[in-house]
Amino acid sequence: MQPVLAFDVYGTLIDTQGVTVELERRLTDASKAGEFARRWRDKQLEYSFRHGLMGAYVPFSECTREALVFIDRALQTGLSDNDQDHLMAVYGELPAFDDVVPALDQLRDAGIRCVAFSNGTADAVSKLLTRAGVESHMDDVISADEVKRFKPDPAVYTHLRSRLETRPEQTWLVSSNPFDVIGATHAGLRSAWIRRSSDAPFDPWGIEPDMTVTDLEVLAERIIR
Repeated sequence: MQPVLAFDVYGTLIDTQGVTVELERRLTDASKAGEFARRWRDKQLEYSFRHGLMGAYVPFSECTREALVFIDRALQTGLSDNDQDHLMAVYGELPAFDDVVPALDQLRDAGIRCVAFSNGTADAVSKLLTRAGVESHMDDVISADEVKRFKPDPAVYTHLRSRLETRPEQTWLVSSNPFDVIGATHAGLRSAWIRRSSDAPFDPWGIEPDMTVTDLEVLAERIIR
């Protein structure tokens, strides 16, 4: 039985740190750009978790904007409303990692079904992937927004399987985010952690991915093998 691969988008297919260059242009102190980008991403995820736990769902883009406003205040960078609007637009045009398209080409040539699976809305993710040259390599875009929850809520992974019409052991979650890998594994799916940085730790919860690789091309080789 051929596996079906569901790829997380932000941080796995798309480089969220790609906003750093624009932050360097917009911040008075350009040396804060790297820290700003990292903390913006961390706060974005934190806000999605908090909205989910509160049962106060908002689209993922709102979590992103709320996080942007917070980090601007925390670092006292003094971004204008125009700056914030511009940075949100840039976030919708982030680049794909270099390994993404070659890996997806290998998987498609092998007849393996691949979908994008994200907390972002389907429309936002489709536009992002199209601009990054990735959308045409995907069989579908599946969004947590369709059930008004966020990963790692088990309902989101159940929805993924329902959309794919696949068995748990056939369904792979591919992500660079340990919380996503753990959530999928806990929900009974198979999982692959893309450890893009050798310094990246994995949460010590006693729940391990089925596969750990350094990039998507290595993943494709192992899946096809």
